[in-house]
Amino acid sequence: MVQELGYLKETPSQTAGPYVHIGLTPNYSEIGGVYETDLGSVMVNDKTLGERITVTGRVLDGAGAPVKDAVLEIWQADGAGLYNSPSELRGTADPNFTGWGRCPTSSTDGVFRFETIKPGRVPFKDGRKMAPHITFWIVARGINIGLHTRLYFPEEAAANAEDPLLARIEHRDRLATLVAAKEGSVYTFDIHLQGDKETVFLDI
Repeated sequence: MVQELGYLKETPSQTAGPYVHIGLTPNYSEIGGVYETDLGSVMVNDKTLGERITVTGRVLDGAGAPVKDAVLEIWQADGAGLYNSPSELRGTADPNFTGWGRCPTSSTDGVFRFETIKPGRVPFKDGRKMAPHITFWIVARGINIGLHTRLYFPEEAAANAEDPLLARIEHRDRLATLVAAKEGSVYTFDIHLQGDKETVFLDI
């Protein structure tokens, strides 16, 4: 006798908000006793190797207003271009660098801030070297699926010109939305969700 299969129905999509701050960064939301510190809030210590940098910016909606309830996560290589991951087979990453960070946007002005290091170059899937970059993941209310993008460094013009992912972007005038502005050791990277300045988002 053939068994009847009960197929599961697709559930409706849900946005990440409006409670992403509470669920992902409880200490920031003044909810104690969950974690000693919010996960991902510290990426470096006094033994971390590499060039220390600050990455800051705002998440902006289509009207240019700051999104004050977003949460961002970043993932990057260490200064030598190695990932802190079990799948890293090219060497051992700096044990004093997490390679991953999480930060909510400020409830007053929508600003985020990461204290990290400048990453080294890593290979693309075909072996070509990618330019130094930091991968971003953004969630907030109204966003059904987390958005992915990248930050590239303005002083790495030659490496950026060789980057395999940047080479695939059809509208070349939009490359500027992936390049941060630099002032000393601070990189400013505003992320525009919609509008004329919409950031390039990646389907990954």
